[in-house]
Amino acid sequence: MNSQETQRVLVARIGAAHGIRGEVRVKSFTDDPLSFGDYGPLMTADGSRTFEVVRARMQKTVVVTKFREIDDRNTAEALNGTDLFIERGRLPAPDEDEFYYEDLAGLEVRSTSGEQLGRIVSVQDFGAGDLLEVRPPRGPSYYVPFTRDFVPTVAVTDGYVVVDLPEDYLSEERSRPGEPGSE
Repeated sequence: MNSQETQRVLVARIGAAHGIRGEVRVKSFTDDPLSFGDYGPLMTADGSRTFEVVRARMQKTVVVTKFREIDDRNTAEALNGTDLFIERGRLPAPDEDEFYYEDLAGLEVRSTSGEQLGRIVSVQDFGAGDLLEVRPPRGPSYYVPFTRDFVPTVAVTDGYVVVDLPEDYLSEERSRPGEPGSE
């Protein structure tokens, strides 16, 4: 049951109610914020409920959405925080040299010399660009900027990425202000 056809991909999260007629604010995780409803009915994490988008419009950083299944503010408020998924098989195949971030989780991370540095745990964006969270065989996880300079090779079908890190990138010893060697 772990095949691509049955995997679920998070595409949106229901937020606060908007108005009294059952509209909700939605945070979309798709490239085009309005496209989260283009793949058919959306489902909850456990698959027990589905939602069909009737209409959606951008309002600042959220998508105000009317779902067929939500008719009033009380129902809308009860769904705040609900994650919405689609089955992976509904997504279009990525173009050559493209991939879904979902596919990166679990990939081996190798240095340019071939040394195994860990595995990708997730892709994060804290506001300054995408970061790969890497869990090494030992020690705490760390982040690598997800740019061509730092990640020149992404081989999803082969199960790995290559990272090109500065020599002291993983060093725990960094000079502190006021110590010899600091600027």
